[in-house]
Amino acid sequence: MRAGLAAPLVGLLLLVPAPALGHGFVSTPLDAWSALTAWTLEPHVILPVLLVALAYHWAVRTVNRLHPASRVPRRRVWAWDAGLLVIIVALESPIGTYDTTLFSVHMLQHMLLMMVAAPLLVLGAPVTLLLRVVRPEARQRLIIPFLHSRPVRFVSHPVVAWLIFTGVAYGAHFSPLFDAALVSDPIHILEHVLFLTAGVLFWWVAIGVDPNPSRLGHGGRVFYMLIGMPWSSFLGLAIFSAPGVLYLHYTTPIRTWGPSPLSDQQVAGGLMWAGGDLVFLIAMVIAIAAWLRAEEAEGKRLDAQLDRAAAREAASTSTMAREAAGLGGDTG
Repeated sequence: MRAGLAAPLVGLLLLVPAPALGHGFVSTPLDAWSALTAWTLEPHVILPVLLVALAYHWAVRTVNRLHPASRVPRRRVWAWDAGLLVIIVALESPIGTYDTTLFSVHMLQHMLLMMVAAPLLVLGAPVTLLLRVVRPEARQRLIIPFLHSRPVRFVSHPVVAWLIFTGVAYGAHFSPLFDAALVSDPIHILEHVLFLTAGVLFWWVAIGVDPNPSRLGHGGRVFYMLIGMPWSSFLGLAIFSAPGVLYLHYTTPIRTWGPSPLSDQQVAGGLMWAGGDLVFLIAMVIAIAAWLRAEEAEGKRLDAQLDRAAAREAASTSTMAREAAGLGGDTG
């Protein structure tokens, strides 16, 4: 999301019909038209995303200018921009408009924040970019000490990050926080921040692109995601199989369109169950592929090292043989 896109984006959102703006119960059915027009323009979402996008691209341009031989990989920039775009879609699109009207839409929103936006932002490697763009003095005095500080080491520990990720997911859905977020905008914003933060912490450990005080090896990352997968499945299965409606907010006022509250809840549980498993499976396949590539590269490095050692030994043996032959000739 470049600076030149900011004005057209804001202008486009300002054209959204007024009745489509805002959160709360929406009486208008979710159809093809509302899916295109029910966008919101909330400064507390739009402005931070734009500022973060501009700061990231400024840092990329600075690094590329100062280090033309070691430019920021484009795939990282694309991942970062895609992560920010997913946040906008999750919070400002019809998903954000209907999240307090349909539980299934609300669940989709949570999945996008924790399972899609968070890993994409991590793949953007913002910590590495920050280390490259700041001055050496700031890097040594501020950034590196902060990364190795006790609080950062604590929250980035694999066990702690996993517990935070799992605890936020279960705590948000099986505590008064969920119902409170449906009727209170500040609590709803807090819930979004918790989901995104917990997701970033989890995937920071799992993906391992940026420096981490408790960095896992390839096998550790695969195992880390493997033990995270069933807990996501259990949460989705528990919601899917609940005999009654878990959140009374979705039963009042009564909708005259769409699925019943219980059917809507089952769809939400199915999204968490199947969607979470799919994301974890894809992530594990990618992690295993990276592991195999690393093993192959290490094998080639060791083979080259052995070849060099064998060449040196052969050269040494040849030299010794020539010297011995020379000595024998002198004796004769």
